[in-house]
Amino acid sequence: MSTDINKAAIRQYVDAFNRGDWQTMQKLFADDAVVYGVLGWGRLNDVLPTWIRLHEALQMKLEVVDLVAEGHSVALRLNESGRAVGQFFHHPATGKTYEAVAMEWFELRNGLITRRWGARDSAGIYRQLGYTA
Repeated sequence: MSTDINKAAIRQYVDAFNRGDWQTMQKLFADDAVVYGVLGWGRLNDVLPTWIRLHEALQMKLEVVDLVAEGHSVALRLNESGRAVGQFFHHPATGKTYEAVAMEWFELRNGLITRRWGARDSAGIYRQLGYTA
């Protein structure tokens, strides 16, 4: 697949996440895809409930800053923002907002995501939201 097709798939991933369109999100991942992130790792069905919780409780939004592709890999730098409007795990809604830089790396096969790694400053996000350990 061309790098343009892979980059388009990742833009669709960001758009689907921002809309909370989990059906489209599932279509962007290969059946054997593995997702690695700061809250754990597993198959998409293992991590999707956490993503839904993030989206609903923190009104999490992603903004693409940089998108770079080479071969079957795509790197993404994002501005992530949100507001704590619901309970997230044991943390209450604080109404506070946050902003952070996030990095994600993807591997794709035939236009589908096979691996996704995500990194962000979770400690900084928690501080901004007023969460304690």
